[in-house]
Amino acid sequence: MIYLDNSATTFPKPEIVYHFMESFYRKYGVNPGRSGFDAAIHTEEIIHGTRKLLTELFNGDDPNRLTFSYNASDSLNMILQGLAEKGDHVVTTMLEHNSVLRPLYHLMSDGIIDVTHVPFDSHGYVDPDDIRKAVRKNTKMVVVNHSSNVIGTVQPVAEIGKVCRELGVYFIVDASQSAGINPIDMKSMGIDVLVFTGHKCLMGPTGIGGSYVMENVPVRLTRFGGTGVRSAQKTHPEEFPYRLECGTLNIVGVAGLNAGVRWINELGIVNLHAREIHLWDKLRKGLQQINHVKTYCAEDPENQNSVLSFNIEGINSSDVGTMLDVDYNIACRTGLQCAPLVHQILGTDKIQGTVRLSIGPFNTDEHIEKTIQAVAEIASLRG
Repeated sequence: MIYLDNSATTFPKPEIVYHFMESFYRKYGVNPGRSGFDAAIHTEEIIHGTRKLLTELFNGDDPNRLTFSYNASDSLNMILQGLAEKGDHVVTTMLEHNSVLRPLYHLMSDGIIDVTHVPFDSHGYVDPDDIRKAVRKNTKMVVVNHSSNVIGTVQPVAEIGKVCRELGVYFIVDASQSAGINPIDMKSMGIDVLVFTGHKCLMGPTGIGGSYVMENVPVRLTRFGGTGVRSAQKTHPEEFPYRLECGTLNIVGVAGLNAGVRWINELGIVNLHAREIHLWDKLRKGLQQINHVKTYCAEDPENQNSVLSFNIEGINSSDVGTMLDVDYNIACRTGLQCAPLVHQILGTDKIQGTVRLSIGPFNTDEHIEKTIQAVAEIASLRG
């Protein structure tokens, strides 16, 4: 299989991830933070070590403010519901995934907040000045997708962060598609809350994600339960990491994420990104030379991740995806990719979305060449 669905989840994982998860779980698959025996202590060391690795990756200060969850959607729900209050206004963009759109929609339909969706331009980028113009007196936060899962454009988060600082609103960044492939410096970018998932560019397994919350960001507790500390206390502990964590963590997921981040650090984010963008540019140029193929916002490798959406005129995207799978053993994603507002602006909502190809660290030049040839052969069938 030629796997080009890395935006959904990277596959395969580095061998170190598989080996470390298995060896860790066989030896130390016990509950951390609840007991004082050696295995429990070692498990807690791995968890805190992973908090530290990610805190350093994002240039945070306190590893305890790096909390774990199931995935980015899970953390976004906790953050957005934990910050929103009656009468607040939220600014977001039309690039967002449903992991942002749906929590905001439900808060809006419940009469708690009002939401403004800022569009992106014809190249796929949000103008920070448009964010500035959308902010009102009652705006509580700005929520931005760092990199689109449909068109791969990397947004100017540092410039948007500067606007948020000047206007005194919280800046939340969804780094689902960027953490592990784009350098992220929360301090220099002015990010108040960074949300990530482990199973994409961080090269971890599914079922693990989290957030880093800067100090003085008043996220309310929305979940309550066991933490292993102060068990006689009736209320849930308010300090981090317990503030956003309860119950037993996905420790094998944390272990896999630990190995994934160490692998990324060893190879270097800049090197990984450069290699993927080389393949993306090769794919872009090849597809754009095929008659009746239309690519979307794929114009320049600058400020871009290795995600490319296209359509073949006259052939439904789902049919193209089926042919790529059945006839060429190429895995991709078709449809709206859980980001319906992107497709509204692209105009692809009326034609059932696009075919999305997303490149990962284990793809090769040969994979790209075979994919270009496959798309050319499918395009030739349109009659």
